[in-house]
Amino acid sequence: MNQDELARVIGEALGEPFTIDNMSGIGGGCISSASRIDGGGRRYFVKFNRADLLDMFEAEAEGLAAMGEAEAVRVPQPVTSGVSDGQAYLVMEYLETGGSGDMARFGEQLAQMHRHTRAQFGWHRDNTIGSTPQPNGWSADWVSFWQEQRLGFQLDLARRHGAGSALYDRGQQLKERVADFFTDYRPVASVLHGDLWAGNYAFTRDGEAVIFDPAVYFGDREADLAMTELFGGFSRSFYNGYDAAWPIDPGYATRKTFYNLYHILNHYNLFGGGYASQAQRMIDQLLSEVR
Repeated sequence: MNQDELARVIGEALGEPFTIDNMSGIGGGCISSASRIDGGGRRYFVKFNRADLLDMFEAEAEGLAAMGEAEAVRVPQPVTSGVSDGQAYLVMEYLETGGSGDMARFGEQLAQMHRHTRAQFGWHRDNTIGSTPQPNGWSADWVSFWQEQRLGFQLDLARRHGAGSALYDRGQQLKERVADFFTDYRPVASVLHGDLWAGNYAFTRDGEAVIFDPAVYFGDREADLAMTELFGGFSRSFYNGYDAAWPIDPGYATRKTFYNLYHILNHYNLFGGGYASQAQRMIDQLLSEVR
């Protein structure tokens, strides 16, 4: 996409002319390429990908807006998206990150974001988790939502990708026991980031926590908390801050493995390798909890 066309679509979104003074690539993305653009004292972050992936960018923009509605954790504000010169693009606010901040305050802000709720679980549109499709059809029942649109969906993908029958069969057994993890716990439908690992948050130079690259839907807040523990990168003060703002249910200690199984299955479906055996161990552990 050439700079003149990019400047034009940004200007249309802003309602005033915009000129790009500088455009430089930014590394680190594993799905899309990205650039920073500067012009007229403003900076924007732009993602590019194939034209047929515009829906992924539109869902990301709507997800950022949904989290922003909670007025809790800072998110980059989406500006515009579309297709030009055979490329899909997403333009959003550029935030200068690289600072340090108060992790306890970040935990409090995430709890505040999770208090932004809906009457049902899911979202008004499907999106992606990484590059994997993520169905989000609305459901009044969290157990059935997780059975069909999270665990069951990933298990079916794993079978198509060559996972052994032991993983699939044991996974189906777990799917039938999902309700057993919610006998004395009733989740509410909180707005979730959906992919909250350490690579998807940062602090601005002013010390403000920022979250980005979401896979948004409305679900059990514990699913977000569990993801923060999967690969590390969140300090104990973060969890203390969250718990002080909205106490964490004791059953989370077991359910976090249940929720993170979704992400490990997704990693198997994306990357293969040892994630299958890790998923198998998690399934066996969870089934041992409900015997």
